[in-house]
Amino acid sequence: MTITQSDRSTGDTLGFVVSGEVTKADYAVLTPAVEAAVEEHGTVKLMLDLTDFRWEKVGAWGADLHFGHEFHEKVARMAIVGHKKWEERLAHLATPFYAQEAAYFEDPDAAWAWLRS
Repeated sequence: MTITQSDRSTGDTLGFVVSGEVTKADYAVLTPAVEAAVEEHGTVKLMLDLTDFRWEKVGAWGADLHFGHEFHEKVARMAIVGHKKWEERLAHLATPFYAQEAAYFEDPDAAWAWLRS
């Protein structure tokens, strides 16, 4: 599996480690967890650790776009963790499509602290 939920997830703050190549089936981990947190808390804060992420298969693009459309207004903050320039750019793109506010971090602990502040 290429999307796994972090054991640091609590309440309305959820973290996911995204590694390898993401497929449409991987959204079966992400989407239900976010839906449940939104139902319980109204909004969520997400941390996506892309450190070992390689690519998203074409078949997953529809699920990705649907996720953004469905949850954009419900994701209060999104922290993207990585070590590459394109991951930093992705954080800037996340705000209009996936979250109300997004930021890039190289340190996962800093990302968790920002989400919980």
